[in-house]
Formats: sequence, structure tokens, C-alpha cells
Amino acid sequence: MEKLRVGLVFGGCSGEHEVSITSAKAIQNALNTAPNPEQYEVVPFYIHKNGCWQGSQIATQVIETGQPQAHDGPINRWQLPDNASSIDVWFPILHGPNGEDGTLQGLFQLMQVPYVGSGVLGSAVGMDKIVMKTVLAAAGLPQVKYVAVSRAQVWSDPCVYTQLCDRIESAIGYPNFVKPANLGSSVGISKVRTRSELETALDKAANLDCRLIVEAGIVAREVECAVLGNGQPRASVVGEISFNSDFYDYETKYTEGLAKLQIPAPLPAAITQKVQEMAVQAFTATNAAGLARVDFFYIESTGEILINEINTLPGFTATSMYPQLWGASDVSFPALVDRLIQLALEYHADAS
Repeated sequence: MEKLRVGLVFGGCSGEHEVSITSAKAIQNALNTAPNPEQYEVVPFYIHKNGCWQGSQIATQVIETGQPQAHDGPINRWQLPDNASSIDVWFPILHGPNGEDGTLQGLFQLMQVPYVGSGVLGSAVGMDKIVMKTVLAAAGLPQVKYVAVSRAQVWSDPCVYTQLCDRIESAIGYPNFVKPANLGSSVGISKVRTRSELETALDKAANLDCRLIVEAGIVAREVECAVLGNGQPRASVVGEISFNSDFYDYETKYTEGLAKLQIPAPLPAAITQKVQEMAVQAFTATNAAGLARVDFFYIESTGEILINEINTLPGFTATSMYPQLWGASDVSFPALVDRLIQLALEYHADAS
């Protein structure tokens, strides 16, 4: 049987470049674990932080060292490595902008080749927190209170800016969280308790994105559920994240020992079932495909479950929540990677 050539593409222009490298190494190891080598040949591709693509020789070096590589040659973002045309199915593992926001997915659509994960629409909806929350609200999924903000409002004249801050205080109050709308992995997020902190946080986020979101802070347990599938998705067991930091920021998320994952989460059976149902509902509402991790707040005192967000291309390191949730659901890491590739082939065939 002729092996499928899997284009494992990683790196990219976002602030999650280093995480992408770690995810790529874990996926490559899974594809090289029996029985996967019988049907797949891994062909890695590395995208520099400036957007230039590199073929397997440099990509392999980056995976082996785990470190980004500088690009010294001419910048030609339209030139793909020669062997890109030989790929049977793409496995993108670029987190953040220009990776999971529909842009790379659009390139694969133009190539007319299968790829792992959501399509252009599902990826774009999952990336932009304002659009995501609008879609989730239309699907009837409960969320925390939030206010959508533009960079133009933040950097407007003092009168408009003052009215904006007044509106946020009135609608949400303190504490709250100010976030760029289109950055993943808690990048650029600030926890705010006072007017002065709000002003600083808005300016910080506006420097990173032209669309911002301010969300109410609540006291709740943070639980997550993984979803796998296309037209008939299924949910994993539910996991819980606990940490000692003020909130689940980038450092806490990716520094070993700062966050604790408990799988399965110690929840009442009815709450677990509800989280799983809502995860699948969010997956369907956002037109996701292949994989997603859906994050929730569980307010134990009231039994209320609020959806936080859906991540259509979650971290895929060996210790990331998504593969661990499936590992606890009797789907090993190599089997999970195999299933995602098969789902990509099925999705492409259905769309053709």
C-alpha cells in the first residue's frame, strides 16, 4: 500500500511560534509510532516568523532542537518548497493568527487538498472572540457578560474614551478581563480591578489587535472538553484546570508545574454530561470540523455552566489538555493523530 504523504506544517508568524514547534514534535513522534508508519510518511514544513516557508531539512532541524530558526535569505512568502505539491494531506499545527484563523486553511482550499481541522469559516469564527461569542449567543449558549471594543474607540478623543470606560464599568464592573479579540493562548490578556488598570489594559490590548473584548470576571471552576469528528462529533471526558496564579495567563499555561490538570474532573455526573452536550453544540454552531477544545466556567454554588470559548486548533504537545482528554477517553495519542487525518480526508471528500 502506498503511504500518504502528510505535510506537517508549523511555526508561523504569531506569538505562539514556540508552542507550535513543541506541538509539531509531538505529532511527528505520534506519526512515527506503530502502526502509523505503515500508512503515513511525515514531511515537515517550517514557517519562519517572517512568513517564509522552509522544506524538510530545516524543518527537521527545528523540530529536533525545539528552537526557532532565523531566516537570513530574501523574503518571498509566495514561494513554497518544491515538495509541497506532493503532499496528500496537510496537518497544520500553527496556533494563533495566520495559522488557525482561516488564512492557512484558505491556502489549502486553493490547493484543493485535504487538511486537518476546521475550514475557513469555522477557523475564522473560532479565532475572533467577538464573532465567536455572537455565534455562541445565537445558539443559546450562556456566557459571561462582555463588551466589544475597537482600537479606534480606545485611541479616540478623551470624551469618547471616557464614555467607553464608563460604559464598561456600568455594564460589567470589576474585576474584568481585557483581551485582544484575535490572539490565542492568553496572549495580551489583563485582569483589571480599577479604572486606571482598565485604561492601561485597553491600551495594551489595542497595541496588539484592532478588536478587543472586555469580559466580566467571575468566581468559577475552569473545565474543558475535547471534541472530535465532523458531522457527528463526540465529546471526551471533562478535565479541570487549577492554578495558583491570578488567572490562567500565558506563563501559567506553558510553564511546567504552574497549572494542574485533573482528568477526569471531579464533577457531578449531570454537570459532566451537560458540559459535553454544550461542547458538541458549540462545535456545531461554529461550523468546526476535526477537532476543538471547548472551555467552560462552572459556578459550583449555583450549578451554572457558562461557555468561555472554543479553540479550533488547541495546543497539541504531549502534555496539552486536548490529547490528554482523549487519552483518558481511551484514544491514544498516535490513534488520535491517525483519526484526525482520516477525518480530514472524509471532510475533503464530502466537500468536493
